Amino acid sequence: MMSKAVLDADEILQHATPIAHQKGHEIQPWGHLIRMPIALAESVCKESIENLNQLLADSMSLRDLYKKHHWQVSGHTFYQLHLLFDKHYDEQSTLIDAIAERIQLLGGVSVAMAHNVAETTLIPRPPRGRESVPVQISRLLHAHEIILKEARTMARLASQREDDGTNDLLVSDVIRTNELQVWFIAEHVVDTPVVRTE
Repeated sequence: MMSKAVLDADEILQHATPIAHQKGHEIQPWGHLIRMPIALAESVCKESIENLNQLLADSMSLRDLYKKHHWQVSGHTFYQLHLLFDKHYDEQSTLIDAIAERIQLLGGVSVAMAHNVAETTLIPRPPRGRESVPVQISRLLHAHEIILKEARTMARLASQREDDGTNDLLVSDVIRTNELQVWFIAEHVVDTPVVRTE
């Protein structure tokens, strides 16, 4: 006769219960590089990580500026801009993820928290209140210009250092997406007649 194994429900539940409120030290401090077997020199990775973290902070600021304007836009173009700003927010979010993953792939630590982004970004901080559409668009265009200028410089540096992955990300994704977004929003501040041509 076979004996039945007795199950201890408390022991089973203990193994199924999440272990919350854990604390520990960082596994990789900010500014320190781990070596990844990707056939790039440590100095190349370090330079790309520093550049990409600046671009990441600026892109996160631009993304958040799009969301601010999405919520606060007003006027006769409200509906179109409300949707367009949200679309650009989503596209910037996709870029941000790609930039952050490239930093991690190179052995770095991606800037991630709002207070660190605020300390790092080159994008001017907007007021808390609402602004008119032309001012919102001017802010966005200025932010895009900052990002495009630094992305082009960083792409050239990455190419010179033979960091083709970073160069490709910057040219194929960051520059092309930002240029297209500039075109879409810049056309909203062209002073043309709405109803009748003189």
